[in-house]
Amino acid sequence: MIKTIYSGILTAFFLLLSFSSFAQMPKYSSTNKSAINAFEDGTKQVDGGNWAKAIPYFEKAISKDSGFIEAYMILGDVYAEQNNFEMAVKYYDKASHINPTFFPNNFYLLGTLQLKLARYEDAKSSFNDYLRIAKGAPADKIETVNHLIGNCDFSINAMKHPVPFTPKNLGAGVNTSGGEYYPSLTVDQKQLIFTRRFKDDRLNGMEQEDFYISTKKDSVWQRAFNPGPPLNSLQNEGAPSVSADGKLVFYAACDRPDSKGNCDIYLSQLMADGSWTKPFNLGAPVNTGAWETQPSFSSDGRTLYFIRGYTDRNTRRQVQDIYSTTFQTDMTWSEPVRLSDTINTPGVEESVFIHPDNQTLYFASDGHTGLGGLDIFVSRKDANGRWGIPVNLGYPINTNEDENSMMVSPDGKTAYFSSSRKDGFGDLDLYSFDLYKEAQPSLVSYVKARVVDASSGNPLSAKFEIIDVETGNVMVSNATDKRKGEFLACLPAGKNYMLNVNKESYLFYSDYFECKAATDKQNAYDLLIKLKQPVAGEKVVLKNIFFDVNKFELKKESMPELNKLLSYLKSSATVRIEVSGHTDNTGDKKANLLLSENRAKSVYDFLIKAGIPTARLTYKGYGDTKPVADNSTDEGKSQNRRTEFTIL
Repeated sequence: MIKTIYSGILTAFFLLLSFSSFAQMPKYSSTNKSAINAFEDGTKQVDGGNWAKAIPYFEKAISKDSGFIEAYMILGDVYAEQNNFEMAVKYYDKASHINPTFFPNNFYLLGTLQLKLARYEDAKSSFNDYLRIAKGAPADKIETVNHLIGNCDFSINAMKHPVPFTPKNLGAGVNTSGGEYYPSLTVDQKQLIFTRRFKDDRLNGMEQEDFYISTKKDSVWQRAFNPGPPLNSLQNEGAPSVSADGKLVFYAACDRPDSKGNCDIYLSQLMADGSWTKPFNLGAPVNTGAWETQPSFSSDGRTLYFIRGYTDRNTRRQVQDIYSTTFQTDMTWSEPVRLSDTINTPGVEESVFIHPDNQTLYFASDGHTGLGGLDIFVSRKDANGRWGIPVNLGYPINTNEDENSMMVSPDGKTAYFSSSRKDGFGDLDLYSFDLYKEAQPSLVSYVKARVVDASSGNPLSAKFEIIDVETGNVMVSNATDKRKGEFLACLPAGKNYMLNVNKESYLFYSDYFECKAATDKQNAYDLLIKLKQPVAGEKVVLKNIFFDVNKFELKKESMPELNKLLSYLKSSATVRIEVSGHTDNTGDKKANLLLSENRAKSVYDFLIKAGIPTARLTYKGYGDTKPVADNSTDEGKSQNRRTEFTIL
């Protein structure tokens, strides 16, 4: 039985042949006995898996009868089985020209191989011939052929309008004679984690996969190192996804004792002493009896995207789709959800990557319109959380071959991918290239902070939240590193954010970020946050209390900060505070004094209405009498216009 790698489709006539005797064979297109005898001898070699030995027999059959269609067709099958697609096309094409209606599916096979060879005009012609000749073809086959014609049209146009693409090998520090693929990058772009396939002497030279880590220094990726156990083992570890702060790594491992199915997703955490925890299986409902792999963890620490493969019970079709699951407040993962049909197709989806902007999704697919094989696509999430129609990244990023294993740097300017190119060090190498503007994600910024005790300077383990000011949505909610008191969080630019940091027995910290300039270079915030004890006289500026100009009605954007203050007062039942309002020196002093008092009272009224006893609260307006910055500058005036509270 002949099985071609390009589609797994056997020529229909070959399925009908019985080669036990000449008398039993069906009618051939040839009546030449010498040709038929040579043909039968060739089929015996094919039955025995001797592809190369079969070729001379079929060539002899053709020499005896140049119109022997079956001989040309089976030669096409044999060459396709050997990945010699040029020769396969030659013989399929010859068979089609002798008698186009003899086996209409031959045009489909011919077009499929022409597509693999990037001969898009020829492939389109073959597919159109199939539609013209193959009367009564199944509807699903017609749909497939029309899709492939669409691929041809797209490819012809894409090659006429190439996108900028200049790949650069990451160098000897990263790449070896083995295979390097599935890169993952920390949000500060200083560490690269990837998969390496190599021959392991511990396994008698057998190949296996491990994670490797490379650090960038002076724009050069340094020699990658194996972090060793427990992250790596004698089993395969692959497709890593590192969290934004570099402290979590998700990956796929197969055939382990605790596996739910063939391949499962595992998690390891970086400890305070720099070691990694023993990887553990995420378990149900993420992992199932199916095949779960290629995770991608969102920068907000909430959502895990991954690939799930399984066999459809009804159609028996192999399915490979993108799913997502959310980390919930009860420390469990939600039931995974298959992304919509906008993203997933009846074909193959793999190599999913969610950018740190949490709005841009890159993935590989052979089900969307492309240049053949797996192409890389980008989809963007709208304001309602729906994924937009995927866009092909274009030629020559995508080709007639398979493209996958791509991720994009946090600044959106650089893409990393794996490729077997002529300038490589061996098998698959990691490359980077400048991603053209239309394919770039939204600009992101990140905040990096260290939280310490204000008196001692010792690092603190504290909880923090970053909230979208406009929507009130919590973008990031996590805790600082226990050993260093540090955290790193990625933020989509073009928005305003509030930051709250709190720890039991300490005053909470409030901050505000303006990230409106989406066209600017990546803007990173590096903070040293000093948490104070709630002693008399200590002040906290409420940087996320908002009013309209010359108004004292609290804006809805103030609610997260007000709720944080309310929560603090409820948890610190003995604390008494004064809420104070302040203005800059612009305008009439009396008006400013009244405005500041009314603003302080608005906060006071909110707290009283929420149940805080009046005995614990007072308020006062100070106008412009207590500036904290120079009123001669706009920045200084902004700092002086504030609401704060003081411990009494």
